Amino acid sequence: MSRVLCRLDDIPDGGARGFPAAPGAFTGLFAVRRGGQVFAYVNACPHVGLPLDPVPDRFLDRKGELIVCAAHGARFRVEDGECTSGPCVGDALERVAVEVVEGEVRVVSD
Repeated sequence: MSRVLCRLDDIPDGGARGFPAAPGAFTGLFAVRRGGQVFAYVNACPHVGLPLDPVPDRFLDRKGELIVCAAHGARFRVEDGECTSGPCVGDALERVAVEVVEGEVRVVSD
């Protein structure tokens, strides 16, 4: 079973977009698009659980290469959420399984 998060075109290619928490969830999600691929994570830094974005939809560094935590400056790889620098090196963002089907980004639930 899956639920639609958004249309693929709603996320700029090379960019990111945040999504509010689903009913009953504590934190929202965010997704990063690389062409036809989408990588999604829970919007919480593994260091202290704060949301990553300082302003809506600003999750990436200036070059658009890494995910950045606004509170601590930690940097994460887009492809796997692994922290590469900052106070949580070795930790990773909580990945959310998504699939792109007929132009829609869908969260895949167990």
